Amino acid sequence: MFGFEEKLKILADAAKYDVSCSSSGGKRKNNGGIGDASASGICHTYTEDGRCVSLLKILMTNYCIYDCSFCVSRRSNDVQRAAFSVKEVVELTMNFYRRNYIEGLFLSSGIFKSADYTMERLMLVVKKLRTEEKFNGYIHLKAIPGASESLLKQAGLYVDRMSVNLEIPTEEGLKLVAPEKDHKSVREPLNIVKTEIMNIQQDKKLIKKVPLFVPAGQSTQMVIGATGETDLQIMQIADEFYKDYNLKRVYYSGYIPINAADSRLPAVGSPPPLLRENRLYQTDWLLRFYGFSIHEILNSEHQQLDLEIDPKLAWALRNPQFFPIDINTAEYRWILRIPGIGRQSAIKIMQARKYGKLKEFQLRKLGIAFNRAKYFMVCQDSITSPGFHYPEQIRKAILEHNPKLQANHSVTQLSLF
Repeated sequence: MFGFEEKLKILADAAKYDVSCSSSGGKRKNNGGIGDASASGICHTYTEDGRCVSLLKILMTNYCIYDCSFCVSRRSNDVQRAAFSVKEVVELTMNFYRRNYIEGLFLSSGIFKSADYTMERLMLVVKKLRTEEKFNGYIHLKAIPGASESLLKQAGLYVDRMSVNLEIPTEEGLKLVAPEKDHKSVREPLNIVKTEIMNIQQDKKLIKKVPLFVPAGQSTQMVIGATGETDLQIMQIADEFYKDYNLKRVYYSGYIPINAADSRLPAVGSPPPLLRENRLYQTDWLLRFYGFSIHEILNSEHQQLDLEIDPKLAWALRNPQFFPIDINTAEYRWILRIPGIGRQSAIKIMQARKYGKLKEFQLRKLGIAFNRAKYFMVCQDSITSPGFHYPEQIRKAILEHNPKLQANHSVTQLSLF
């Protein structure tokens, strides 16, 4: 038997492979209890408005009845096993919170005995934190695929966000490395939570006070690079899940080789596809916030993302007919499509041009990446001819001026536009 500190080390280490621990969207207020999910601040994550928060990120147990070849906690893996009791997780969370180490809890688990047995233990943890300890901090709970609808609905009353990992993007890929699993068991809990959220939203129109139910929404995670899916397949699945289950986020986790004996997976020592992961997040942003459709970025002719340049720049170079865009007359949706201009900069441009025609020096002050954007736009004092005809030369010039845009497999931090 392990002591408490040994358990914590084992189960915190096993939880590090799950990247879907964003706390964005928490709305639970402090009503006389302990903690406040809406407050700004040993896992650090970021809210949608850029605040950094700390979460206790652990597994309930790393025992698991499944033998997924890509998972460090798989049944056949020779690792130290440990399990927390419900009481231990509750006490650990409260002790860490009182010491100001954390602002919330990210709780997941291997599947021990059965899906319902595991889900019930997870549900009891969050229920005790809310009802007995009066804990109002942020809680993100990983739901267990195959768990009963009643347990999912009970847990949803006590958590801020719930998620179920899709794991491998396609059913074929999942069956290759985890033949005991299927995507149906992931879709079912996502649909249950989505339906319950919608029902409660309808009840709000008739009832003054309704219970909170997963107020920060749902998310899922896909492992990238363990099997042979194209970027097109990955983003098609992500787009489908956003639409079908109203997900807040899809997370993309580059596979870290951990199983030397399995020829179905990349060899141990192979670098994780961090740059590819970065490009997928950028594509996700384009689909959700920039008005792009999948077929504009990825299609039968371009099934893989360009690792040297970001997907918006790649799209612009493939579509010279849309450029240059007049920064002083174009609609917001077209200004967003200029490489080097992000959403905040586009809003600033729309506001600033109310007071007169914008010139180059003004655009530079607004914080755009001018050395990239200049090839795709015109402003009041631009000297250029309509359109451009040399996308390869433009690509070369941008890469030479911005060497950090080029493929760099040490990339660890997402960089958007």
